[in-house]
Amino acid sequence: MSLKPEATGAFVFSHWLRYFSLRMSVADFFSPVSSPDADLHPAQLGARIQSHQRSFPDLEKVSLALFGVEEDRQAVSNEGCAGGMEALRPHLYRLFEGTFDASKVADLGTIKQGATVEDTYFAVKTVVSELIKQDIMPVIIGGSNDLAFAQYLAYGLAEQKVEMVAVDSRFDLDEMEVEVAKPSSDSYLNKIILHEPNWLFNYSNLAYQSYFVTQNSLRLMDKMYFDVHRLGQVTEDLQETEPVIRNGNMLSFDISAIRSPDAPGNGNASPNGLYGEQACHLCRYAGINGRLLSAGFYEFNPAYDRNGQTAGLLAQMIWYFIDGFFARQADYPFGTHPDFTKYRAFLEGEGGHEVIFYKSNRSGRWWMQIPYPENHSKNDRFHLVPCSYKDYQQASNGEMPDRWWKTYQKLV
Repeated sequence: MSLKPEATGAFVFSHWLRYFSLRMSVADFFSPVSSPDADLHPAQLGARIQSHQRSFPDLEKVSLALFGVEEDRQAVSNEGCAGGMEALRPHLYRLFEGTFDASKVADLGTIKQGATVEDTYFAVKTVVSELIKQDIMPVIIGGSNDLAFAQYLAYGLAEQKVEMVAVDSRFDLDEMEVEVAKPSSDSYLNKIILHEPNWLFNYSNLAYQSYFVTQNSLRLMDKMYFDVHRLGQVTEDLQETEPVIRNGNMLSFDISAIRSPDAPGNGNASPNGLYGEQACHLCRYAGINGRLLSAGFYEFNPAYDRNGQTAGLLAQMIWYFIDGFFARQADYPFGTHPDFTKYRAFLEGEGGHEVIFYKSNRSGRWWMQIPYPENHSKNDRFHLVPCSYKDYQQASNGEMPDRWWKTYQKLV
């Protein structure tokens, strides 16, 4: 059975279709892509990737799948961001293939706006979950940031715990309302935190701006042992964001985290934020993260863009993400292996405490070993968390790394 867009462009899901959703294929959720420019160079992405035009891509030959979502009904001060993917494609398609094999990349098309917001969420979570199960990296181009809630729900279908990384100038948390009826783009985190069953193990924010968040929300982040980093901390030492991103298996990137001179295409753009090259750097970090299962880029609004500037930057960000994805290295330290060097550090205090570190001799990346509590029911004795050389230096000086303590508290 095939589900096609209605004449109005709305994607209608009935209760009957929900009941029989297991009989549907991923292709049934998508409308095709408009034909790319005819004068594309053979090495440009538009000529190399598998694009859903006359036929749907063969997913058996795909490692990474891009798709758009035309949903902005829950956007706050950024209506019009539903058209992000349509405006992005010409810029993305004109970029040249890097060292990666672009034939393993697909543009699946666009998920049209559902009859209700919940219908759109249903489509997104179903598609993302199915792609994860097929070992394909989904890259969502929104649409409003509340689609990150649907992205999160996909992990439950795929039976995965969520370690979420959000690049965002705000926390998207509504303190005045504990339970929100519908997750708007500035309150979807409420729905994620309070959702039952809860799959969220960790939430990390990169590049929040202090004047956009309250002290109460900061205290909440600390109480829940979440990992949040101010814009100033991120820009001061961008390399320190790599372990944070490497610790996540879900990425949500809000375009409003980029400063308005570099990315004006957002109704909530701010004079301050990440520079364009910093955003690209973060995207490459995300791409090379072998644990990352899905990525979403949200809130790009063509109505506010100038001369395609934001579309061009977002296209380059996705290019760096793809380039990183195909440069992944299997360097996670399973057991003893000659490709890793083991380090020991001793913390000060009563009785002392030993902290074990592993460094990959191939990539130079670090991990820190954290013991499970004694009442832990699993067979594993230790939890490995990505870290940096600075964490090792701190532990070597007898100080407990903040990353170690927060992770241990979540394991208790």
